[in-house]
Amino acid sequence: MDQIAASAGVNKALLYYHFDSKENLYLAALEMSASRTRDMAMAVFLRDCSAGERVLRTALNHFDRIVAQTEFQSLMQQEMVRLHKGESGAMEVLVKRVFAPMIAMYQSMVREGIATGELIEVDWLQIHLASLGTNVFYFLSSHVWRLLEEFDPFAPNVLEERRRSIVKFLGLAIFRDREHGAVLGTKVLADTPMPEVRVHQSPFGVKNEPKK
Repeated sequence: MDQIAASAGVNKALLYYHFDSKENLYLAALEMSASRTRDMAMAVFLRDCSAGERVLRTALNHFDRIVAQTEFQSLMQQEMVRLHKGESGAMEVLVKRVFAPMIAMYQSMVREGIATGELIEVDWLQIHLASLGTNVFYFLSSHVWRLLEEFDPFAPNVLEERRRSIVKFLGLAIFRDREHGAVLGTKVLADTPMPEVRVHQSPFGVKNEPKK
């Protein structure tokens, strides 16, 4: 609390006046960070393009958020650990205010794509897991990839190739017309440059130290 007050240029008593406790201040910070993530995702869901293109853009947006918004990933990792221990008081609030609206929009988007014949007919959740779960697994396994392949999984050129591969794979895997999916993938990558890579940090609260 002393460090936060000093960074904000206020005294500690003022923090307690506004937030009552450290726990409430933490929840406010977590919710603010999560809300930014929700708003970015919603902007993609509401984009004026086909459902299939929005699915590709959502996967790429998710990948780029992990690369660029390391604070949120670290906070969420802490909350997941606390949730497994039965100690998280924040996750229920986040699910209701942030993740539930995002999942509802995603589900509607995929079902729209299936109904129009653009996407393959499969459980919407499987497309969700194939699109976003791949991103999470790659970053969570970053230290293992270093041992297996002897490359830096957070090097900008490696991340650039990974995001290209994700979009290319989905374009071929979830579209009824693979040629159409490939064309959309090329379009999405062309107008979505990769954000600045924060190589001094690793998502999910794990230190990212280059292999010596």
